[in-house]
Amino acid sequence: MANVQESIEVDVPVSSAYNQWTQFEEFPRFMEGVESVTQLDNTHVRWVAEIAGKKHEWDAEITHQEPDSRVAWRATDGKDNSGAVTFQPLGAERTKVEVEMSYETEGLLEKVGSAIGVDDQRVKKDLGRFKELIEGRGGETGAWRGEVRGGDVTS
Repeated sequence: MANVQESIEVDVPVSSAYNQWTQFEEFPRFMEGVESVTQLDNTHVRWVAEIAGKKHEWDAEITHQEPDSRVAWRATDGKDNSGAVTFQPLGAERTKVEVEMSYETEGLLEKVGSAIGVDDQRVKKDLGRFKELIEGRGGETGAWRGEVRGGDVTS
């Protein structure tokens, strides 16, 4: 398994950063290679992305979601991956957003790319575009404030 861990500080309150991140269908606006993310229900999303020149599709389950704190997921089919995004307030108007994910590399191109840090750079650039999106808008495009524990909606 390959791993990526990257973070960025954004100049918005933690609730705005978290709220924007829960708008999964907006991911193509800041994630390179992501063609679409379709929210199927409160805990399931369908991904379509180009990775190392190949189109991949997979379903993922939100396994943990705690407002203003954490969103975690795992793939349920297709491209094997899992991870979490955490949100840490750094004052009233600043937030640290940290992405940690693990994924199975497929084929030589993905293995080499991962080994030389291409994936880390891609996530770092995606976080930079997220920062531009949320700071440039002045607010989030929506929010889902429910909680998920063990894949089940608890509130």
